[in-house]
Amino acid sequence: MKTFFLKLSMLCSVIISMGLFSCVSCSSDDTSTEANNSIVVNVDESNFTNSVTVTTIPCTLSDGTTTECYQIVTTSTPSDHQMGPWCPTNIADNAEAGGIWLENGEVYDVDGAFIENMATFYNDDNWLMYDANGDIFITATEEDCINAANPNVGEEYENFCVECLPSYITDLSQTFVIPITPVIQDNSVLFATGPGGGPGGPWNNIPSTRGIALNGIEFSAPAPVDNILGAYTLAPFDDAGGHINVHQGYHYHAATGFSSKVTQTDGHAALIGYALDGHGIYELNDVNGNSATELDELLGHTDDTRGYHYHVDAAGNNNFINGLKGAYAN
Repeated sequence: MKTFFLKLSMLCSVIISMGLFSCVSCSSDDTSTEANNSIVVNVDESNFTNSVTVTTIPCTLSDGTTTECYQIVTTSTPSDHQMGPWCPTNIADNAEAGGIWLENGEVYDVDGAFIENMATFYNDDNWLMYDANGDIFITATEEDCINAANPNVGEEYENFCVECLPSYITDLSQTFVIPITPVIQDNSVLFATGPGGGPGGPWNNIPSTRGIALNGIEFSAPAPVDNILGAYTLAPFDDAGGHINVHQGYHYHAATGFSSKVTQTDGHAALIGYALDGHGIYELNDVNGNSATELDELLGHTDDTRGYHYHVDAAGNNNFINGLKGAYAN
């Protein structure tokens, strides 16, 4: 296994610069979310990699709470793994030459064979993303990258594999703000389920960004794959589940195990980041390969060590978590 996120700047509904911004079995220490909401675990600054700048600032949360938050500034490039590749160059290329695609809960290698067989895969003869020599049509410039992010993509980009390159975002930085001490709410907030997973739930200004990885990379809303495919384009993710746009930088749409993590001494799934409400986001499976049980509709639950926390969705679902249990920074 190993994208540029097409239409991402307008369709992904991700807040970029300011941080406004099923499980089968479980490890034995997990209990239901009703078990003990009195346990509150603060965000631990030391869990972030050295590439992330963390400062403490006063903030007001969505429920009106005045408190302290961490302001997290990142260059939007991971320090713990390489970015790419995304698009293979020829239909003879193997999986090492390309990234991955997320479809109906499955993760597919975007190798040459995947590109060659897209007409069959999608049962649509309009797919033909390569020439007579088997060379794949790939966006080649930053201008192409920007144009392809337009929600009304021109016909000239049909049947192109779309990718933005790290050289396009060398001067980009992002700022996220999350409460140091999570404040659980009586009413949870679900993210919208439409294209881009934009604002939804009872708080209209809920951010669409899900959280931030320990390496400073954004956990984004689901990629609008239907819109991408509807333009007869493909915008693969790399093996780490990430791709680039020039406004948002490099960002993740799935957790595939590449980013930094903090292992748990009790065998619980490892910590990989924090949601925008300050609650920890953990891998799907524990050290024995078991998935957490008794998760609520947000994909969270409570135990006596970590308090309330989330477990990421399976990578093939193009998703991280389904909502926020706590208040977030305005």
